[in-house]
Amino acid sequence: MRRTTTRVLFYLLISPWPFWITASPTAAASPETPVAPVPGTIADLAFMAGSWSGVEGTTEMDEHWTAPGGGAMLGLHRDVAGGKMVSFEYARIEERADGVFFMASPRGKPATPFRLVKLEGKKAVFENPGHDFPQRIIYWLEADGSLSARVEGMQGGKEASEQWRWRPSTLK
Repeated sequence: MRRTTTRVLFYLLISPWPFWITASPTAAASPETPVAPVPGTIADLAFMAGSWSGVEGTTEMDEHWTAPGGGAMLGLHRDVAGGKMVSFEYARIEERADGVFFMASPRGKPATPFRLVKLEGKKAVFENPGHDFPQRIIYWLEADGSLSARVEGMQGGKEASEQWRWRPSTLK
């Protein structure tokens, strides 16, 4: 028993990600600030589906989302600078009995859940107030047909955000 306990404690100490915090949507959110689900289904997020690309400075960005199917959408983001990949993220949006969740997995780390809390036309807001940064992920379709995304929340005691805009593209 002692050897097993020691192994478990050692694993918890060396684990690169606090998986026990994000194992479920309720475990990741602070109990003091619950996030209420909104009416909506995965089909309401079909505006995100497709291949998108953009350039920010010297960084080329690709964002790809599958169409809703089977209660989920799968996403992939990649940043390329100087001919080399400098960042990537896997994502999925899944419909569950308790709501719709954006599951963010930057650099392939275990997924962190963000619950859909606001849906207005072609704009979706996902939140996880218990997450370090960001606490909100927002996607919306612009009038010109481009897709925008923004992450925001508190970071280092200050409000922080990042925003991107992509145009429709074909797979490269």
